[in-house]
Amino acid sequence: MSWDVLLLRLPDNVTSVHELPGDHTPPPLGSLHDVLATVARAVPDADLTDPTWGELLGPTWSMELNIGDEDPVDSIMLHLRGSGDDVLTPVFRLAETLGCKVFDCAESGLISAGQTSGRHAYQQFRDRVSGPAKPQH
Repeated sequence: MSWDVLLLRLPDNVTSVHELPGDHTPPPLGSLHDVLATVARAVPDADLTDPTWGELLGPTWSMELNIGDEDPVDSIMLHLRGSGDDVLTPVFRLAETLGCKVFDCAESGLISAGQTSGRHAYQQFRDRVSGPAKPQH
């Protein structure tokens, strides 16, 4: 079970996906090659051995980077497991470096750095369903 967030490009003035017209198509993040290079610069500890499905490990969490094999890359889905709000640091570093916003799939809304309510709600739900998370190492 993971908390999923989507990195995608949206206009700077958009603060909610509800502000977007129904036919809005976000611009791509870039070519697959450029996106992989940007990810490697933003989070150098990421394992991109499989460039379509990277992995980043933290002290109490893991992150899968679902980049896919489409070229150009439209978005990146991040699957976050474990505990600790420090996982948000690489999430927002990636978003900033790629020029993206962060969409919380569980709460169906955009989040900003330091906003942890969606993560905490997910963790409470996860703990009720399957028990507290164990370190991902």
